[in-house]
Amino acid sequence: MTFILSTREKEIIRCVNVLTEYQTTGVIKFRSILKSYDFDGEIGEFIVNFLDYRKSRGLSEDTLNNNKIYLHRFLVYLNSNKILYLSDLGNKHILGFISSLGFFSKSTIHCTLSSLRGFLRFLADNQYLDCDLSYLVPKSSYKKEAHLPTTYTKDEVRILLESVDRSSPKGKRDIAMILLAARLGLRASDICGLRFENIHWETNTLCLIQKKTKERIELPLLTEIGNAIIDYLKYGRPESELPYIFIRAGRPYDKLEEPTLHSIVSFYLKRAGINNIDKKKHGPHALRHSLAGILLEKKTPLPVISEVLGHTNTESTKTYLRIDLESLRQCALDVLPLTSPHYQEVK
Repeated sequence: MTFILSTREKEIIRCVNVLTEYQTTGVIKFRSILKSYDFDGEIGEFIVNFLDYRKSRGLSEDTLNNNKIYLHRFLVYLNSNKILYLSDLGNKHILGFISSLGFFSKSTIHCTLSSLRGFLRFLADNQYLDCDLSYLVPKSSYKKEAHLPTTYTKDEVRILLESVDRSSPKGKRDIAMILLAARLGLRASDICGLRFENIHWETNTLCLIQKKTKERIELPLLTEIGNAIIDYLKYGRPESELPYIFIRAGRPYDKLEEPTLHSIVSFYLKRAGINNIDKKKHGPHALRHSLAGILLEKKTPLPVISEVLGHTNTESTKTYLRIDLESLRQCALDVLPLTSPHYQEVK
């Protein structure tokens, strides 16, 4: 007999498992369950070859994972239609899969079509298929909407920093990480991945290869940040041989992960009592956006902001121009009076 559990019942079971783990081992180790994707059969092997090829071309892990998800759906569709070999693949199967995407979001459809098109082109370029079937995949007109970045004012950032209890070991760690996001605009991935070798105390600089862009960045190690890191290393960091500066405050003393840093920043933003936080983003990336906004208020040139944020070009930085309301007001034009007889002034 099969039982179907509700979401609440599954949550209760998860909580019981965590309590049992703590009772047995004395440790609660945070973990996420990663879904595995099996690429069985001949077509599955070709998909794996395609993913390996994409990896050799230097694509990011996020892009490769997305390709894996979308092409796995394609493989499941083919298997459900008894298409097990590449020689059986025809136009109607590709068009049928595309038709089945109607219930997904526009962004998911766009990414799925892009992954499928690349896979089919790969098969043709390597002569696994007699002809290039990628022409069957329509080009999507979807464009990602540019959302206005979430920012906090200079005073709100100050209140956030003041809300951290710097007397505890955890507080010493948290304030150092938050300062790196708020004062230098580092991404969560770079803060969590920061190593001892990245800090050059003799020159008061911080040098690292950014995880997202794979570009090297060198930033000044501000006195405020340097003192916070020293305070954490001397009086807050547990003994560990890990090369990472920031580690978990409790056992096991593992490397700190990005979701945890997001929770930390969110916690202190709420503790600080900042208005309308529920309507804003409240992670470390919002502090990065806020730094850009503060620099714009100080009339900092765009290339300088781009260098501070580690952008590869100023095009990525231009999105922040939309949050500089004071400068935008200066660009406003006066409305010219209407002289046409077709319009009548309302009194």
